[in-house]
Amino acid sequence: MVNRFFSRNTPPGPKGKLIVGSLNDFQIDPLRFLSQLTEEYGNVVRFRLGPFQRIYLINDPELIKEVLVTKQKVFIKSRDIQTLKAVVGEGLLTSEKELHMHQRRLIQPSFKKVHINHYAQDMIDTTSGYISKWEDREEKIITDEMMNIALGIITKTMFRMDFEEGAHILGEPMDAVMKLGVKRMRSLVQLPLWVPSKSNLKLKKAVKTIDQVLYRMIDERRGDSKTRTDLLSILMEARDEEYGIGMSYKQLRDELMTIFLAGHETTANVLSWTLYLLSQHPEVDQNLYKEISDVTHGGSLTPDHFSKLTYTQNIIWESMRLYPPAYVIGRQAVENVEIGGYGLKKGDMVLMSQYVMHRNTAYFDDPDSFNPERFADNFLKTLPPYAYFPFGGGPRVCIGNHFALMEAVLALASIAKKYRLKLASGHHKVRPQPLITLRPKRGLRMIVEDRSKLDTDF
Repeated sequence: MVNRFFSRNTPPGPKGKLIVGSLNDFQIDPLRFLSQLTEEYGNVVRFRLGPFQRIYLINDPELIKEVLVTKQKVFIKSRDIQTLKAVVGEGLLTSEKELHMHQRRLIQPSFKKVHINHYAQDMIDTTSGYISKWEDREEKIITDEMMNIALGIITKTMFRMDFEEGAHILGEPMDAVMKLGVKRMRSLVQLPLWVPSKSNLKLKKAVKTIDQVLYRMIDERRGDSKTRTDLLSILMEARDEEYGIGMSYKQLRDELMTIFLAGHETTANVLSWTLYLLSQHPEVDQNLYKEISDVTHGGSLTPDHFSKLTYTQNIIWESMRLYPPAYVIGRQAVENVEIGGYGLKKGDMVLMSQYVMHRNTAYFDDPDSFNPERFADNFLKTLPPYAYFPFGGGPRVCIGNHFALMEAVLALASIAKKYRLKLASGHHKVRPQPLITLRPKRGLRMIVEDRSKLDTDF
C-alpha cells in the first residue's frame, strides 16, 4: 500500500556519472568526498554509488538521532558491514533485530564497571612491560607498536594469553583481515568467498588461522575447572535470563572474533593519532606529563588514577573528535521512511560520518585545531546528542566504549609518563587512511625520548 503522506522531497547532491554515480570520488578519498558534499550541499545530501544505490549523507544531530534511535527499527546495518559476515559471522557488529538484542543482553554484563576495573591493571602492565624495551632516541614505527600493545591487552583480558604468544600468532592474520575486508567492502561487485580469487584465498587463510586460535581457546577453557575472570570465561558463563541458555559454539566464536577485531584495531588507532597530535603540540604534551606526575606523585600508575586523569581523558576525547576510529556509520532502510522531511525508500542507505560531524562549526570552534581544553567543564553535556558520537549511538552503541576509553587513557598515561615522542626527520605527510577504521596512512615513524633524560621544567 502506498503511503500518500510519504514525502517526495529530494535533498540536493551531485549528479555523478551515468553508471557509477559518485563511486570513483568516494573510493579515491572518502573523507574528502563526504566533507566536500556537506560544505557544498548542506546537512542532508543525496548521491549515488553505482547505478542504483541511493545514499543520503546526514550531518545534523537531530536527524542522526532519528536514524540511530527514534526510527532505528526501520534500519539495518549497511551492505558494506554485512559483507564482514564472511569474517565475524553473526557477531554484534553484523547481527540484526532479535538476534542482536539477544546477544547484546548476554554480552552486556561482560563490560560492567566491575569487570572493566579488573582489566585496568592488565592495561597498565601490558603497556608498561612492552615499552620497557624501548631505548632512548630509538626510532619506532609507532603505529605497529600501538597495534602490538592493543593486541597484547585484548589477548590478556580476553584469554589470559601472554603478549608474545598473542602477537606472534594473531598479529599478521588480523592485519590481513582488516585490509582484505575493506577491499571487499568497497568493491562494487563482491565475489562469493567460494570463488578462488587471490583476495578470497588470502582472506579465508587469515580467518582460518584466527579461528584455530579461538576454537582452541574455547575447547581448552571448556575442559578447565578453574575459576577465571577473563572475557572468554564471562562470555562462556553468560546465560539467557528467560531460558537459561548460553551461547552456541559458533556464536561464541563470532562474538570473540568481533570483540577481537574491534577491541584492538580501534584503540591502537586512537593511541597512534594521539601520540602524533601530541608530537605536533608540545605544550599539550607538557601539560599531560604534568598531570600524570601530579596524580601519581612520581610513583607507579594504578587503576585508581584513571578518574583523576581528567586532562588525559580530554586529550583522548579530542583525538577521537579529530580522528574517530569509526569515521562513518551506515544504515540501510528496510521500509519507506521519512527523515527530516525527506522520503527514503526501502533499500536506500544513510551515512553519518563522525569525521565530518565532529568538524561542524556549529558545535566546535576552530574545528580543525587540536584543543583538549575544549572538553573541560563538562563540554560534552553542552552539546546536543550526536553532535559528538565516536562510539556510535542508540541500541547499537559500542558495547565496549567504557573499556576502550579506560584502555586508551591508561595506555597513554603509561607511555607519556616515561617517554616523549616526536616525528622522525624526513617523515612523509601524515594523512588519514579510512579502512575499516581510521589509520594514519603509511604509518608513523617516531623517535622515543626518555623523559628522565630531558630537561623538564613545570
